[in-house]
Amino acid sequence: MASETSICNSALTRIGAARITSLTDDSKQARACTASYALMRDEVLRSHPWNSAISRASVASLADAPAFGYDNQFQLPGDCLRILEVYDSRLPWVVEGRRLLCDETSPVSIRYVRREEDPNQWDPLLQSAVASRLALELVEELTQSSTKRKHAMDEYRQVMGQARTADGREQSPMTFEEDEWVTVRL
Repeated sequence: MASETSICNSALTRIGAARITSLTDDSKQARACTASYALMRDEVLRSHPWNSAISRASVASLADAPAFGYDNQFQLPGDCLRILEVYDSRLPWVVEGRRLLCDETSPVSIRYVRREEDPNQWDPLLQSAVASRLALELVEELTQSSTKRKHAMDEYRQVMGQARTADGREQSPMTFEEDEWVTVRL
């Protein structure tokens, strides 16, 4: 079973640092993991629309409208790391702070990447990607080795590529509507 500690130990092992028994250990490794884990987890989750971290929600508009530019604003869910789609909307939208601004009427249905804190809900390759990113973050502090840093960077890029490829293959191909520009060419 994956846990925050097991992800951290995977990161520590990748850089040749001593493992920990808990994030509350009184060690340099545990303190470094505790300081960086959540930020690195969220960074990796936000970087790609991971299937295991996608949620859907219907959000109602807030009482106050934006100062200008859009008719409505909507509070994003607390666990939202990245908006992927505003359903059935052909109107422009933008995220500003923790709010979605658009001209759609309430409610708006969204797909988004959520902050999934339970690593057991992640794909094994996503677990490895988070561990690789954490290793890259910790390597300089714990080893003072530029060679290990370069190796950690190369490994992170490789693992992320594999994880994104596998994740992207677990859905049907997206279809695109033909518009006038495409049909006029035929």
